[in-house]
Parts: sequence; C-alpha cells; structure tokens
Amino acid sequence: MERVVITGMGVVSPIGNNLQTFWNNLINGESGISSIDTFDVSTHKTKIAGIVKDFNANEILGKKEARQLDRFSQFALAAAEQAWTDSKLDLDRIDIERLGVYVGSGIGGLETLIENIDILRQKGPRRVSPTLVPAMISNAAAAQISIKWNAMGPSMSPVSACAIGNTAIGEAFRIIRSGEVDVVFAGGTEAAITDLSIASFGNATALSTKNDDPTKASRPFDQDRDGFVMSEGAGILILESLSHALSREAKIYAEIIGYGASSDAHHIVATHPEGRGAYLAMRSALKNANISPEDIDVISAHATSTKVGDISETMAIKQLFGKQAYQIPVTANKSMIGHMLGAAGGVEAIGLAMSLKEGIIPPTINLEHSDPLCDLDYVPTVARQVNINTGLSNSFGFGGHNAAIILKKYEK
Repeated sequence: MERVVITGMGVVSPIGNNLQTFWNNLINGESGISSIDTFDVSTHKTKIAGIVKDFNANEILGKKEARQLDRFSQFALAAAEQAWTDSKLDLDRIDIERLGVYVGSGIGGLETLIENIDILRQKGPRRVSPTLVPAMISNAAAAQISIKWNAMGPSMSPVSACAIGNTAIGEAFRIIRSGEVDVVFAGGTEAAITDLSIASFGNATALSTKNDDPTKASRPFDQDRDGFVMSEGAGILILESLSHALSREAKIYAEIIGYGASSDAHHIVATHPEGRGAYLAMRSALKNANISPEDIDVISAHATSTKVGDISETMAIKQLFGKQAYQIPVTANKSMIGHMLGAAGGVEAIGLAMSLKEGIIPPTINLEHSDPLCDLDYVPTVARQVNINTGLSNSFGFGGHNAAIILKKYEK
C-alpha cells in the first residue's frame, strides 16, 4: 500500500485567508467571532458569527468567474489555489487522470438559492438565474476545482454534514493508499451564514446568544457555554502518495496514517449521549492506522461548544483511552474559528498538521470554568509547546455521521 502525505494546504477562515496568518492567529488564541454586519440581525436571537473578512472574490478569481459562483465555491477555489501553489505541483508534469478532487459542502449554495427565491417571488420565473442549480448544488465546489485543474481522476463531494472535511480527507486517503491515484484535492467548504440559517439554528436553540461579547461566545468544554457559533470558510489540502511526492522532492507537512467512520444511529440532530459513534470512529481510525491508543499524543476535538456534544465527545475519549485520556492534550479550534460546518474538518486537519510540524498545540480559548463532566486536559487559554508525533482529529455531523483521521509527523 502507498503511504499518503500532505504536501500543500490552503485556508480561508475568520482568522485568516492564508495558511500563515491562520496558523499565527490560531496559536495566539485570536478569536474570529464578530457581530454580523452582512444582513439585518435586529430581530434574531443570535447576532454573531465567524465571518470571513477581506475576501475579494473578483480580485482572486476574476470578476466574470466570481459572478457565476456561490460564495462557498469561491472559498473552495481560493483555498485550492493556495494549496496547489504551496505544493509546487506542476500540472504539465503529472498524470491528470490520476489527479482527484474530494471536496464537500454541507449546505452548498444557500445564499444563491435564497436570492433566486426572492427574485422568483418579486419578479417572476423569467428572472430566475439559469445558473441557479449549477451554482447551488453541493458538488459545485468539487466540480469547479476539477474543471480549473483539468483533474480527470475520481471526483467526490461527500455530504456527511459537519463531518465532511474528515470524510473527504479519509476517502481521498483510501484511494491514494490503494494506488488508484497520485494526488487529490481534499477538504471542505461552507458559506451558509444567511438570514434563513441563523434564524433556523437560532430557533433550534443551537446557537450561542452571547451577542454582547462575540469573542467570548464560543466556549468548548466551559460550564458557561450556550451553543455553537456558526462560521464559514474553506480548508483544502493536497494529499499525495509518498512515492509521487519523493519523486519530485516535495515539502511534506505530515503523513496521514488512519481513517475511521461510523454512525450514531440515534437522532437526526442530537449526538449519541454516550458518544458511542464518536468512540467507534476513533477506534476504527486507530485500527486502520495499526497503532494503539498509547501512540496518540494530541487530539483535535470536534468540540462545538454545545452542552451535550462536548460531554459526549469527552465520554468517548475516556472510553477509548481509559486513564491515559487524562494525559493527552485535547484542543478545540472552534473556540477561535467557530463552527465552519462542512469546512470544519478540513481547516482543523490543517491546524493539526501544523501542530505536528511545529510542535505547538493551539489553545482552547474561553475555557475559564470547566464543566465538571468535561475534565480532560483541554490546553486552556494558552498554546503549548511540546514534542508531539501523532495526532487524532474528530469531526461529527447531523444525522450521526462521525469521521476521525490520524496524522503523524513525517519520517522517512
């Protein structure tokens, strides 16, 4: 079987629209949560979100191309371009039939859909855009990346809700390891901060309402947490077979060694209260990597800042790791970037890869008073410099979809 490595990474996020800015802000504990200023939130329960700022699609993609794309595809293309440039791959020197794209989105082009529904109601069917469907479908981002890079290998847009990023990375890992392809764009993208989605999640009491202090709103594992903070962006990685990467003397961030997936089989939105599915996904990833629980040095938690979710993930970690669970640092990137839904797994995988490379674990900010049922080492407030070799990243989604990936510091 082929070994699989990460050779390029690209990020669009509330704490930075390039890898270095994102990483610097992540380890410095900078929050990207702010008041929503893109639409009127005066009548909403929740008035905050993790909004991508200083993103000029016309400048990055060109005015004509940007106009045809929903924001979630714009984010994906921008992050993919960064990752491709970072990898230093040359399209003229690779087999495009062995170049794949595994990029997903949980909600797709919601903004485009809403705009066209308004047009339909106000101006009639003749004014609805003929490009509505190709702009809003969830696979649009993967398709646009495939078209731009002439990637003729397998293309997939997994829809596993907030587990999408890890699902995409894990499935891409599988096809590279099998020898089917050489290189894959993998990750997730999301741009669903709209009037409609904030209203729906808000009415479901899923969102934080700490509107007066946005940077303190996302509080994974904290006793005072009151829901997640919706966010947007994209995280795209270039995965490559080690043999292909070595043949061109590529820079390598980390190696992917394991992937596990499971279902809660419990509820369409509520996580399994005992974290059964989360436990199964992590256990499967360890088995797939052929390592033991003792080999894990750090965990990047899903940790959305919901009451049940944080507790159930903690329970799952304890069940799998036993007493060792108290010795493993657990970090929650969402405390700073919010919950990027379908983009979360990709962005957090990038954070974990950088942690392994740099030997720094990002902090879980806003953790001031731990929930008594969340009693692990969550790296509160301040980043930690430590020698780490192997890390596990969790992503869980509505419908009970769970995906865990294991990354390792690259060794020849």
